[in-house]
Amino acid sequence: MRFLFLDLDSTRPDHLGCYGYHRNTSPNIDKIAAEGVRFENYYTSDAPCFPSRTALMTGRFGIHNGVVGHGGTAGDVRHEGIDRQFQDKLASESLPAFLRSVGFRTTLVSPFAERHSSWTFYAGFNEIHNTGKAGMESAEEVTPTVLRWIERHAKEDNWFLYVNYWDPHTPYRAPESFGNPFENDPLPDWITDEVLEQHKRKVGPHSASEINMYDNRTHDAYPRHPGEIKDRQGLRKMIDGYDCGIRYMDEHIGKLFQALEEQQVMDDLIIVITADHGENMGELGIYGEHGTADQGTCRIPMILRWPGKIKPHVDRGLHYHLDLGPTLAELFGVQPMPSWDGQSYASSILQQRGAGRDYLVLSQCAHVCQRSVRFGDWLYIRTYHDGYHLFDKEMLFNLKNDPHEQFDVSREHPSVCREAVYYLNEWHDEMMMSMKFDTDPLWTVIREGGPYHAKGHLPGYIRWLEQTGRGHAVEELKRRHPREFA
Repeated sequence: MRFLFLDLDSTRPDHLGCYGYHRNTSPNIDKIAAEGVRFENYYTSDAPCFPSRTALMTGRFGIHNGVVGHGGTAGDVRHEGIDRQFQDKLASESLPAFLRSVGFRTTLVSPFAERHSSWTFYAGFNEIHNTGKAGMESAEEVTPTVLRWIERHAKEDNWFLYVNYWDPHTPYRAPESFGNPFENDPLPDWITDEVLEQHKRKVGPHSASEINMYDNRTHDAYPRHPGEIKDRQGLRKMIDGYDCGIRYMDEHIGKLFQALEEQQVMDDLIIVITADHGENMGELGIYGEHGTADQGTCRIPMILRWPGKIKPHVDRGLHYHLDLGPTLAELFGVQPMPSWDGQSYASSILQQRGAGRDYLVLSQCAHVCQRSVRFGDWLYIRTYHDGYHLFDKEMLFNLKNDPHEQFDVSREHPSVCREAVYYLNEWHDEMMMSMKFDTDPLWTVIREGGPYHAKGHLPGYIRWLEQTGRGHAVEELKRRHPREFA
């Protein structure tokens, strides 16, 4: 048995052809999707990068494993403390360690552990290839390592190969020689001139006027990546830059598939194609960032191809990415790891019988502090620290009618908000009751000064807002965040 896992950083599903995108961004991914299960409502439990991958690899929510942010106390996996044995639990209960226990030799091609000093990400891998640029790799720097591995090992049995591509992550880095296959394609029609004008007036990191987080600076090395969006030409540069990153990555994925075909192992190869998180492309007025607990950031692609075992279809149930471990355990006919929080959806993909969750709770504490509840047609977002975006404490979006989160309907539907808060409280009670710790790391982040990517930036950002004609927001920002000026 052979297993290829493609982790495509910052890839949102609705920019892939197999999810209905109007641009031809992903022909190689689309081919695999047609041969497997495509999940419509698949979400990371904890965003962005480090929290998401830690939840996947540990099989536990961030509130349990401790990683909900990118710095401070919440930027490290919790120590097991007095209960720690000669080896910690990750040595035997991480996702790669589980795969080893069922007979796979596990190989990783990724710089991720170095990028975030997330050394626990290595747990359970037999073989590790760090591509060396801490997440600034372009596909042509990743693919040769993978191709060499395929040439040497593909015909062996019982391997698991995890490959990490970065091209859809900012700054957009597809080589200039790649050109722009989308220069004549229409832009997403929901971002009208009126909507764009609203976005230009918005404040907060990665808004239209400060794509570079807190200003509009650009870098000569990344000509596809804009510093701000002033007009539709700037919007095109933003969207095309992202889509070119996906298409360029997809072409390199095609090279892997071709090599696997040449090694005659493609016909029975298990393939998972997924991401750590999505990317806001205008949702909540944010561009080119994965900094909220919303649909743009937390919904991720998930494609599972398993020849001879799973028939092609679309799964519409609600699932967390950390549900993958228990699902694989059931498919392999073994028990899941004791520490895992996930829930198997094997029956859904084998019998096409609904096995989704009633609701999901999604967390983000690196750029803002938010928890959201995804249920029915609804997305409810509760904000504890707004990351200088001036978000309301609670927001509610009907994703069926408003998939790009333009219209907050929380005031029109207070009963739906109360239902969401009930789900949030039920989840939180269950989480706190099922761990030995008495601290929710979301509150640790707040007590330590706020989300890592916001902490300490407000004074300088206020000066930027005043320089760019948006000083109207300054007093409210100061009122909400007095500690920044203490």
